[in-house]
Amino acid sequence: MLQTRRLVICLLTLVFLFSVSAVDGLAAQKTFKLGVLAPFTGGAAKTGSEMKDGVKLALKEIDNKIADYQIELVYMDDQSDPAKGTNAYSEAIERKGVQAGILNWNTAVTVAIQKMLVRYRIPHFFCMGAGSAGNQTWESLAPEDRYLIMKGWSVPQKLVKGYAPCINDAIDKGRWSPKKKLLGLWGEDTDYGRSIIADGIKRYMTAEGWEVFTEEYFPYAKTEFYAFLNKNKNAGVTLLAGSTGSLPSVSGILKQGHEIGFKGMKIVDGLGYFGNWYEMTGPAADGVLDMQPRIATPEQKAWVKKFKAEYGYNPSASAAGMSYDYTNFFVKIAKRAIEKYGELSSETLTKVGREEIWTGKLKYGRDEGALMHARYGTDAESRPDPTIGEKDFAFPVIQYKKGTGYIVYPYELSEMEIMVPK
Repeated sequence: MLQTRRLVICLLTLVFLFSVSAVDGLAAQKTFKLGVLAPFTGGAAKTGSEMKDGVKLALKEIDNKIADYQIELVYMDDQSDPAKGTNAYSEAIERKGVQAGILNWNTAVTVAIQKMLVRYRIPHFFCMGAGSAGNQTWESLAPEDRYLIMKGWSVPQKLVKGYAPCINDAIDKGRWSPKKKLLGLWGEDTDYGRSIIADGIKRYMTAEGWEVFTEEYFPYAKTEFYAFLNKNKNAGVTLLAGSTGSLPSVSGILKQGHEIGFKGMKIVDGLGYFGNWYEMTGPAADGVLDMQPRIATPEQKAWVKKFKAEYGYNPSASAAGMSYDYTNFFVKIAKRAIEKYGELSSETLTKVGREEIWTGKLKYGRDEGALMHARYGTDAESRPDPTIGEKDFAFPVIQYKKGTGYIVYPYELSEMEIMVPK
């Protein structure tokens, strides 16, 4: 009888200890709410969908946990509109408890959210709205009010320099003999569009002897370009160059140009942003030049296979791929905040951002799993932009053929010779 009583007491003790342990485990489980800002509806909804899936895949691989924090994603739909983006973000903070944010796609939204971040003291990482207005807003703020820790994309004019040597080398080497160096420029009527065209492509091409015939900007998501294209064709324009974050606009300008028989070389910077761009453009995109991270390495191809198995479509290297990389960079930053300050919070993330990301101490590179660029990070000279360079953040010039992009410049990375208009 005594042994039986002892056995019962022992079992009850074990049950009690197990229950206490389970309760402690539940108590130890903490939640961190991370906002994901992107255009989930509107003209760039496909891009937003890819960004969302890139984030989800990265966090799924770590069971949505960082140390003892469960990461809860809150999606904030900016609809490519600054006012709607700010409202969505404010609501996510006030009603849903968002403690930090990542990503976005449009420069106007990058500009609009920065003063709101100051009001709530919420750190935000990796805005991919690249235009210089975002940098100007950041620089106008006092250092203690800069809660945009780092952009996810450099100002466009830094990244498009490669088109000029690529095209002019093709001319110098006798691969292409245009009748004249006449340039037609187009872009979305936003800070991003004007930055990449006026401060980027136009600047570098005119420095190489190209003359600008026309430079025109269109409303975001415009789809009818016949008048513009015919004007360029009739003037004998030999290079048509532009950029927009709207796939319907890209599809319209390429298909209509193909329809009217425009024969010049074409640059569409950012065509590869869209995972399903070839479904929209078809053969009209053959020969188009772009500067994009490219799915080429075994690691990138394995990731594409995993992504497609999960979401049912082929992702772009930029919208989905870079969102995946940046989510993993955020995970690294969060781990550092916990390691250094003992908790994951808006305040500790902000401290790590200012102390270690701004100074170039904390970066995320290929040796840790980065896929689309050699290394992500900024420094005292580059901030808030990513540091640009072959060992950091850089794009090659690619040319599309039957829906696939091949590197044509720089030559040491080239996968094929540049195709030229006939």
